[in-house]
Amino acid sequence: MSSRDIYAERARLAWFVTGFGWRMVRARAMGKPSLPWRIATIPVPSRLLIAPQDMRTGDATRAGEIYSGRFAFAGKVASTDGRSPFEIPHPSREWGEALLSFAWLRHLRAAGTALARANARALVNDWIMLRGRRDPIGAEPEVAARRIISWLTQSPLILQDADQTFYRRFMRSLTKQVRYLKNIEPDTQEGYTRLLATMTLCLAALCMADQARLLRTATRRLAEELDRQILPDGGHVSRNPGVLIELLLDLLPIRQAFHARNLPPPPALINAIDRMMPMLRFFRHGDGAFAHFNGMGPTPADSLATVLAYDDARGTPVSNAPHSGYQRIEAAGSVVIADTGRPPPIAISHDAHAGCLSFEFSSGRNRIVVNCGMPAISREAWLPAARQTAAQSTATLEGTSSCRFVGGGAMMRLCGTPILEGPGEVQVERKQRDGAQIVRATHDGYAKRLGVVHQRSWRLAPDGTRLDGEDMFRVAHGEEFTGNEADNYAVRFHLHPSVAANRLADGHTVLIALPTGEKWIFTAPNVAVDIEESVYLAANGGPRRSAQIVITGSGRYQPRVVWTFIRADEPKLPHI
Repeated sequence: MSSRDIYAERARLAWFVTGFGWRMVRARAMGKPSLPWRIATIPVPSRLLIAPQDMRTGDATRAGEIYSGRFAFAGKVASTDGRSPFEIPHPSREWGEALLSFAWLRHLRAAGTALARANARALVNDWIMLRGRRDPIGAEPEVAARRIISWLTQSPLILQDADQTFYRRFMRSLTKQVRYLKNIEPDTQEGYTRLLATMTLCLAALCMADQARLLRTATRRLAEELDRQILPDGGHVSRNPGVLIELLLDLLPIRQAFHARNLPPPPALINAIDRMMPMLRFFRHGDGAFAHFNGMGPTPADSLATVLAYDDARGTPVSNAPHSGYQRIEAAGSVVIADTGRPPPIAISHDAHAGCLSFEFSSGRNRIVVNCGMPAISREAWLPAARQTAAQSTATLEGTSSCRFVGGGAMMRLCGTPILEGPGEVQVERKQRDGAQIVRATHDGYAKRLGVVHQRSWRLAPDGTRLDGEDMFRVAHGEEFTGNEADNYAVRFHLHPSVAANRLADGHTVLIALPTGEKWIFTAPNVAVDIEESVYLAANGGPRRSAQIVITGSGRYQPRVVWTFIRADEPKLPHI
């Protein structure tokens, strides 16, 4: 990097850290109840007008565990031994977030018994009386927003059979939480967290009586954030496919709440939902699972099915999502989904991966090539490894990632690990030849540091039985390698854990057996192919051991790598 680039990078980082730190200080100050400048313009409502639908699935069998004082969240179990769950130490941060979000109320509602209603009311009362909102985890914007939504959606469970004293206490506490969220909303972290805060305020204003002023403000803010965060092709600005599911699970009830109040939903809300729905189909493989890009973990099958039930179009998914930075190629049941986009803006890149030109490939209901993805629990522990380019099915140079993340130390503790630098220019070309779809893309994520540009192409045959690919490594400036470039590469194809892979004796061919008995052959002529260990983080039951196909070489001596996946009815080497 030149000295000019270094100074520009430092200035950009300093500006980001200063703004991030100022928003954090302001949010904490605005949330303190003792400060005189606290905004408190939301009146305590006389009643709740409506209870919005909770579109997330409840499990009635868990109601008994909660009643017995056994709280199992995020892979951890805590027994209260007769105490309130809000008095015991959190076994983990994720456990605390799950407890204080009150999302588990849906399990009590699913039980549908008087005992479950009484238990829910007692636990909510515990939190109010113990001033649970002072818990640092419970005060975080995302947790506070989730708690407000849970209380609103589960209000019939909580308030049925309640006396007037508890009803008034509940309404006062709910109003205080809405005030708190309104105070800190402008200073919450950009991206999904801020959008969640605006959705929550809008929903609260629709559900609570006497909130005309809040409804006007919240509706305007919701429209602004939707226009800012939902891209023209329906993707989210974070580039995380899973965010679409979470957003729709909250936006659809808000739309219903507007109709229940006989109020027209804002056009930005309707337009956002209409754009997002087709993208759900864009990211799906044949088995219904989402492709694993930029923070996507296990696909919540029940939630996805619920959201898809509201999709009126239900047609063939779009193939080109240029604003989100993805491409989809589909033929006869075979699907290729590729990341062909730049990283999101630094303020929204805390979960984004260095996966430019990575792809996933499936045949029917079998996923063959995947990215490692993210686990459902212990995300913080796995995040550094999962975000690296080596965890994606693409090429790495010199064992480094195509993006640079903010390092450790005080800066990481203050603002996390956003992407500091990544591909600045990604060129994408899509065409059709002889009935086959071809996508070619190039990124410059390694150009400044290593002097090399990576180009990859995919060609899926019309009958879906053959996927041809090519990786090329060329100098960023000039026509030939001069010796100043760092050009040792490793091209990785992470395999789904249900796949069995065996290398054949020729050294450049791998036989791939799918669980349905279908067989594919991977071959890369004239290069050595290895099978190495990998880990599939996004499995439903937690990380699973898997394998990866790896091709190593030097861009100086072998700048072009050609590879093919071809379906084989018999386990034999095809004639290529």
